[in-house]
Amino acid sequence: MKKVNWTVVLSGVAVGIAALLLSALGNPANMGFCIACFERDMAGGLGLHAAAKVQYIRPEIIGLVLGAFIMALVKGEFRAKGGSSAATRFILGAMVMIGALVFLGCPLRMVLRLGGGDLNALVALVGFALGIFIGAQFIKRGFSLKRTYTMGAAEGAVLPAFMIVVGLAFVLFPALFKTSEEGPGSMRAPFFIALAIALVVGALAQRSRLCMVGGLRDAMLFQDFKLLYGFIAILAVTIVGKLALGHMGWGKLTPFNLGFAGQPVAHSSHLWNFLGMVLAGWGSVLLGGCPLRQLILAGEGNGDSAITVFGMIAGAAISHNFGLAGNPDANGVVGGISLTGKIVVLAGFLVLLAISLINLPKGQNKQA
Repeated sequence: MKKVNWTVVLSGVAVGIAALLLSALGNPANMGFCIACFERDMAGGLGLHAAAKVQYIRPEIIGLVLGAFIMALVKGEFRAKGGSSAATRFILGAMVMIGALVFLGCPLRMVLRLGGGDLNALVALVGFALGIFIGAQFIKRGFSLKRTYTMGAAEGAVLPAFMIVVGLAFVLFPALFKTSEEGPGSMRAPFFIALAIALVVGALAQRSRLCMVGGLRDAMLFQDFKLLYGFIAILAVTIVGKLALGHMGWGKLTPFNLGFAGQPVAHSSHLWNFLGMVLAGWGSVLLGGCPLRQLILAGEGNGDSAITVFGMIAGAAISHNFGLAGNPDANGVVGGISLTGKIVVLAGFLVLLAISLINLPKGQNKQA
């Protein structure tokens, strides 16, 4: 226990409480925070896809980036840098998003879903861990997207500035954006309350370096479990909150419901939940962090992470424009993904394999 990073644990507790609160205030069930889902909604709100049920400018994404940005400035940790295989990172970001939307959730929502009793998330967790394990084997052999370079402050502020512009435009001119009238995109906590909560979470995540991918990767490579304690804290808080407050009818918070069937915004097509998160885990470990971590790094001035975030938004648009994303179970019928989605997931593994091999040191790709 001496090796526990209590900043990470406290950050995890805060994220768990924030997720419960956001769900109680109106966010979709088991989706107080979901980076993949909310970036998908933002892509729809910007008109990048036409899926009417998932369109909204999510203040949670804006707040996470700006919270990290403000905290990095206060602590003197804002560092503008980039130039590390930007195009490859864009593609990896899109692949991670496609895999996450097949499962219908990012690693953070996977933990929140598990905390709500959704056992489909347990299947996804096994796949996610396998994806990280595969990626870690390439890391051990020297995989690298090359070094970053110091850049001008304006370059590092691109994503925070983009979030400020989009947020202000949405508040002042909401008619410019698409907003869902039904479905997950219509389920939302009040804008400014959600923004304030996300600012706090973004600041805490910046201080704690909270990252699901980093936690599993470090556990596998170095037997270092410090980052994982944060996600254990999120899981524990979610379970306790769901059991205690959900059954009391606290706001719109749904009660704990253990099982595979009848889970909100989820499907029980186990193979594709598993494979979708293998893809997301493998891609994330090559990127050096989960979708949440990419937002936080971009807020700190990392232009490569900003490119990754834009890649994720593009991946969300692609997923819904071409019918790749998962479909929730409905009326007792198991959802899942389309044939096109299955083909793209399998093709995604080939893309990640190619990127993994190409970016090994000379001589190592033959051994791999």
